[in-house]
Amino acid sequence: MFRLPRIAPVALLLLSSAALTDAQTPEKRPTPVVKFEEPKPAETKPAEPKSAEPKSAALTEEERKARARRVAARSLLISLSTDARSFNDQTLRARSLARIADALWQVDAEQGRLLFRKAWEAAEGADFESERKLEQQKNKTGDGPMRQPPGLRREVLRLAARRDRALGEEFLEKLKTQKLEAANNASQRPGRLNEALSQRLSVARELLQAGELSRALQFADPALTVVGNQSINFLSFLREKDAAAADQRYAALLALATRDPQADANTVSMLSSYIFTPYMIVIFTNNGVNTSQSSDKIVPANVSPELRNAFFQAAASILLRPQPQPGQDQTSGGSQAKYMVLKRLLPLFEQSAPAELTESVRAHFNVLNSTASDDLRKRDDEWVGRGVAPEKPAGDKEQSLLDQIERAKTSAERDELYVQLVFHVAGRGELRARDLISKIDDTETRKQLQAYIDPDLAMDFVQKKQTDQALELVQKGELTHLQKVWVLTQTAKNLATTDKEKAVELVESAGSEARRIDVSDPARPQALIAVANALKVVDVSRVWDATFDAVKAANSSEGFTGEDGEIVLRFESKGTGSVNSSDVPEFDLEGIFRDLADQDYERAVELARGFQAEGPRAVATIAIARSVLEPKKKATAKN
Repeated sequence: MFRLPRIAPVALLLLSSAALTDAQTPEKRPTPVVKFEEPKPAETKPAEPKSAEPKSAALTEEERKARARRVAARSLLISLSTDARSFNDQTLRARSLARIADALWQVDAEQGRLLFRKAWEAAEGADFESERKLEQQKNKTGDGPMRQPPGLRREVLRLAARRDRALGEEFLEKLKTQKLEAANNASQRPGRLNEALSQRLSVARELLQAGELSRALQFADPALTVVGNQSINFLSFLREKDAAAADQRYAALLALATRDPQADANTVSMLSSYIFTPYMIVIFTNNGVNTSQSSDKIVPANVSPELRNAFFQAAASILLRPQPQPGQDQTSGGSQAKYMVLKRLLPLFEQSAPAELTESVRAHFNVLNSTASDDLRKRDDEWVGRGVAPEKPAGDKEQSLLDQIERAKTSAERDELYVQLVFHVAGRGELRARDLISKIDDTETRKQLQAYIDPDLAMDFVQKKQTDQALELVQKGELTHLQKVWVLTQTAKNLATTDKEKAVELVESAGSEARRIDVSDPARPQALIAVANALKVVDVSRVWDATFDAVKAANSSEGFTGEDGEIVLRFESKGTGSVNSSDVPEFDLEGIFRDLADQDYERAVELARGFQAEGPRAVATIAIARSVLEPKKKATAKN
């Protein structure tokens, strides 16, 4: 099952305000000369009445100030780009240059294009070095789980393609010539596209989210010729924007899959997702099942009967292909995967497919069933019926697990069943999942599961605004200091309008919790940024001081980057593995510095200069410039 640590209190060392003040006044450099074309004189209009003059003058003054801020913001980015080209960290250099280029684009596309190319050069060097180190690590440790390189060329490509399709195509072609496709195909897994196609769809998805449908399809169409998780999910997302365009491309993909001799049962399983389980894809392998689900609710697509029938025709033509001879099966997952896919999809055929197709598929399944091993026939993966068959009542599933626990012959078998039961009960948001953990015999499994379930429940309670339950876990649960800060600050924001006094108290508690984190730990400035973000809602007068504290903490933490804030929960046992990763923008600098720049641009710039490390300073500076250069979203009028 795949779903999308503890730090002891130590003495705290705080930098003095004087130290930060020194950091805030770096050596001055000449401000770049920025030329703007003067606006053409407006046509002469009749004189306004005297009563209107103050308003007109005020508007002119506001426009003058806004223009001056834009000039200053552009200069700020140009100056930062000069610094970024000499950053020692190639990863930071590439990211900073690409983001500066993106921020500059609306006011200086030519300079933006130049910086994108500089970013690409830096990304090439950083990626090649990362891949070299990864290869060295593999030679030393084998092919076990490893942290993959960040893929900086992908990041630069996505940003550049959003601004300039031709530039995006240029970078994509470079990826091909650098043989990234071959490197990825060497370890291709079912459902994954090669590097170039994957990047096309990533860019197209971003364009679609930005409302640029035509450009998104231009970029995506070359990749919509291969069945994969990403292509199917893209079509599901496209269907929300333009159902006709999505259905047309899906029909073409069905036809291509039917003619593809490499198409197999997992191909059919992925194709079924578009109609029956959008955003949820199930792939079976010899070792088990791989799943991806990016939506809480599974709602079948309302497609035409003709398109649904086209799926069944394509699915049957692939599933009914003759079985390969023993030792010659090259399909993903082999006969086991085919058996499990048929078991999963047969109910859909019985519900909606033409009778003759259903009979053929059922007969084929019966043949496989007669030769399948007892273990395979008894295999009851949770995902076999997910989304295509009615869910079992929660009580029935719990009782089934309890019955199996009662019959378990070994302690290890019983522990695995309890792990499943804990995940099941916790998935329903019930605190009694914590009591069930105590029944697990293995100490390490019990400890690891507690550290996963407690913060997972707390995050769920925060999202549901169940304040008492969330705060109970802060007091009793196995949460890290950083996790507690997130729960406390988010709960404070939830209470800001209904119980201001309690909200302020919770933010104070979060600040105390943040200061229990070691001064050298990057989690400390992240926690203090979360406190500052909460104060924007609870007590805006204290935001500047809180952000100043975060800057001081950042200067004592060598590993703090100012971005990529997240909470990652991991659990792994012999039979179950789960990774739950949640992005936490409240830990990042971008949001807080955008808001501070809106309040006082110059003061925000000086505060950003207080960062001693290049990374956080670049992130904060780009955020400040964006707050000025990007158009503000208009507030929706309330009825």
